[in-house]
Amino acid sequence: MSINYPTKKKVVHNDVNYANRGMSLEKELDETNKFYQVHNIALIYKKPTPIQIVKVDYPKRQKAVIKEAYFQAPSTTDYNGIYKQKYIDFEAKEIASKTAFPIQNIHIHQIEHLRQVINLGGIAFIIVKFSSINKVFLLDGKLTVALYDNFLNNGRKSISIKTFIEKGHEITERCIFTIDYLKVVDKVYFINE
Repeated sequence: MSINYPTKKKVVHNDVNYANRGMSLEKELDETNKFYQVHNIALIYKKPTPIQIVKVDYPKRQKAVIKEAYFQAPSTTDYNGIYKQKYIDFEAKEIASKTAFPIQNIHIHQIEHLRQVINLGGIAFIIVKFSSINKVFLLDGKLTVALYDNFLNNGRKSISIKTFIEKGHEITERCIFTIDYLKVVDKVYFINE
């Protein structure tokens, strides 16, 4: 299948399955968000990536196969919604590294989106799972944007695990549902309530 990005750059993926890359964190967040919704705690959704289908193969009537598609626009972040009357927007990333998160894993349009959410009074952050050490962190959007701006000015090309430990917030709650990130959101953004 070939996927054409908004830059008109055509990328062809042959016999490589990227479908489950990073899905562990995504599945955990989706299950958590379902729990939040069912229990009327928050309403947070995974944003769909808008694509335009160009070529479809119909080997059988009910078995359509997409052969070529284009991303209509760069996506913003992965999740958004509302919690305690505040807009929440965040990006979720899963990496295998034990020591650092490569900052280029977040795209400039995502950083600009996080910046705009912050400037408009919303809550913005990233959630990063270091899968090899099974640790999940929430990193505030303001810090993420500042680190990215530093990267653009020839600064560090990654965010060290030390930064996540010292300036981020580890998400450790994993009981009824998988990743209770709103407990950390409460500590970081709703301190005075």
